[in-house]
Amino acid sequence: MSHQQRQVLNTTVAEVTARIRDRSHDRRALYEARMAEQHRRGVHRGTLSCGNVAHGFAACGPADKNALKLMNAANIGIISAYNDMLSAHQPLATFPETIKAAAQKMGSTAQFAAGVPAMCDGVTQGQPGMELSLFSRDVIAMSAAVGLAHNMFDAALYLGVCDKIVPGLFIAAARFGHLPAMFVPAGPMESGLPNKEKARIRQLYAEGRVGRDALLEAESASYHSPGTCTFYGTANANQLMMEMMGLHLPGTSFINPGTPLREALTAFAAEQAIRNSEPGGEYRPFYRQIDARAIVNAAVGLLASGGSTNHTLHLVAMAAAAGITLTWDDVTALSAVTPSLMRVYPNGEADVNHFHAAGGMGYLFRELLGAGLLHGDIPTVFGTDLTAYTREPKLKNGELVWEEGATQSGNTSVLRGVAEPFAPTGGLTVLDGNLGRGVIKTSAVAPKHRVVQAPVRVFHEQEELTAAFNAGELDRDVIAVVRFQGPQANGMPELHQLTPILGVLQDRGFKVALVTDGRMSGASGKVPAAIHITPEALDGGPLARLQNGDVVRLDANAGTLNVNVDAAELAARPAATAEMTGHQVGLGRELFSGFRRLAGPGELGASVFGGFEDDDIKAES
Repeated sequence: MSHQQRQVLNTTVAEVTARIRDRSHDRRALYEARMAEQHRRGVHRGTLSCGNVAHGFAACGPADKNALKLMNAANIGIISAYNDMLSAHQPLATFPETIKAAAQKMGSTAQFAAGVPAMCDGVTQGQPGMELSLFSRDVIAMSAAVGLAHNMFDAALYLGVCDKIVPGLFIAAARFGHLPAMFVPAGPMESGLPNKEKARIRQLYAEGRVGRDALLEAESASYHSPGTCTFYGTANANQLMMEMMGLHLPGTSFINPGTPLREALTAFAAEQAIRNSEPGGEYRPFYRQIDARAIVNAAVGLLASGGSTNHTLHLVAMAAAAGITLTWDDVTALSAVTPSLMRVYPNGEADVNHFHAAGGMGYLFRELLGAGLLHGDIPTVFGTDLTAYTREPKLKNGELVWEEGATQSGNTSVLRGVAEPFAPTGGLTVLDGNLGRGVIKTSAVAPKHRVVQAPVRVFHEQEELTAAFNAGELDRDVIAVVRFQGPQANGMPELHQLTPILGVLQDRGFKVALVTDGRMSGASGKVPAAIHITPEALDGGPLARLQNGDVVRLDANAGTLNVNVDAAELAARPAATAEMTGHQVGLGRELFSGFRRLAGPGELGASVFGGFEDDDIKAES
């Protein structure tokens, strides 16, 4: 078999896809009907009154006004998460002008339709602002919807990078599924301080062996310039998943910002969006492009790359917006047949620039397609299947071309083929037991640490755990339980600031794990962490009945999480309560009280939007 050929689709991938289709049949049918109706009612500005249109192009120059008056040229709506504080989004400042110029060369137009907020979890880790982070995903979706609701557009370009931004933009794209959609990345910053050294300094600081000056110096050397952080967390997993679904141009995820190639790709994205619009003659609306196959491709890519646990929330919510019901059990089934092909920090020492240099997305596509682990026949923003995604973009004499990508890994310590994977299975799995259901990222956890049985120490605040560590109270085998961290309690913050502390305890030879109804991070590391526990403690989950000293067994190999307490005794215990006022007021958190009331469980994506079409289907039945 040549590297261009694809094997028959893997049996498990086919079966999971079929289950998702069957489970989603009614809601997906209603979704498609609604998107078709939105298209019938008018993608074009021709449905607007003269007064509507005049308001819509009042600020445009004469050439754009004339094009918009004609109604037969495409108008592209730009949705951007630009701000100049966050390194990943700062490069987006120049993208709108590049897009507008490219559109004008094609006799079309582009307008900046809306800006959406972009929160950085790196800035808010351990801070009150982190309690708005997850909800920002749904705010982003709504913000994008406000901009697109003007109905001036024939297609949309979505400019965003980081953790909640891309999932939020995807949800908006799904609800405006009659519009062709393309996601335009900014690219990672160049490599800085090695991630392993950064982690070492963090642990030394947690132990009090170096001061804040040394810590800040290390962090600054790691996060040092415009572009996405270079470790493989949620932000870079976003980029990989968008490409796996064919929503990026081939090979564009990890091109550094501020380079001629990145500039050329941004311009080409505008040109391709125009071609994909109805006036452009190759109408490719989002709702016909993204179906169960694309969602499965995203999950397989996430698993093969050892991606972020956050996507066990986001991908579920994203799929729901497109009328598709994805479950954690689907992800676990796919993980069992998806080999681990990447070792990028926190799963290894390399960063995404090293991954890109070793063969990057083109090689990853080649291997997964060759093994029958991806649906190669999905429509993409670039064509009718994924064939082109084994190629990589190049600039030749100032012209953008796509050439066949690497057929071998340039560095097998970073990127491998399916014949010699780092592990035979993916890096995420579901945990199930008498403490509820959750997920765990195993790709960065050494096999010897994947089973932990120890007494628990229960905390209601991250700061309580830090104080106990500093007092020497955790120098033993321990499973730290941090509860009342779910979406209804305080917005489900990441607890990544606990990673260095727990890592120190593990390095001291103790058996250590974390169990929480909160989130961890795309940078989840070497300590086993059972996260997103559903139902959450505030919603009557079993975590609320745990007591200090209870023995819990976390077995990532078997996929179980249990407390060694008789079921009747556990049920008879009174549920603990926590004072949440301090998490619901201040820094704008009071504005999100409605979100906390509406938030669904983690297993359903922790979304405030409910089931979209599900609610109508239930009402009709």
